[in-house]
Amino acid sequence: MASEIEARLKALGIVLPVPGKPAANYVPYVVSGKLLFLSGQVPMTPDGVKFVGKVGREYSIEEGQEAARLCAINLLGVAQAAVGDLERIQRIVKVVGFVNATPDFPDVHKVVNGASDLITEVLGEQRGKHARSAIGMGTLPLGVAVEVEAIAEIA
Repeated sequence: MASEIEARLKALGIVLPVPGKPAANYVPYVVSGKLLFLSGQVPMTPDGVKFVGKVGREYSIEEGQEAARLCAINLLGVAQAAVGDLERIQRIVKVVGFVNATPDFPDVHKVVNGASDLITEVLGEQRGKHARSAIGMGTLPLGVAVEVEAIAEIA
């Protein structure tokens, strides 16, 4: 029988990716006690990096949200690889979203909603609602528009 989380993923048409190897000197996650620290994820697909450029110039708020959503899907893929089953996630404690934006772009918080909304939709309100920071950046790795990291409490 499929779990609630698996059923939500299926209903959304999401297949979580198997994480690749990090491109630099870090690990994709660290478990410390009951906390799972997930390294920042960029909008990567099996076809490569997507959404290269700045929100407010190359991308609209809605396109930025799509990039953030893809980052969140990748975060959940890493979380699943880390703990084996997303049902072990008791709560997403904190999400930090970084938005590669033009200096005058005031809506980074709206862009990061793409990640927050997806995480809450997949994990449910009780597990998925989280504290959050949304930060505008001058650049991000590989020139991507969005990067998202998270901390989760696990059983």
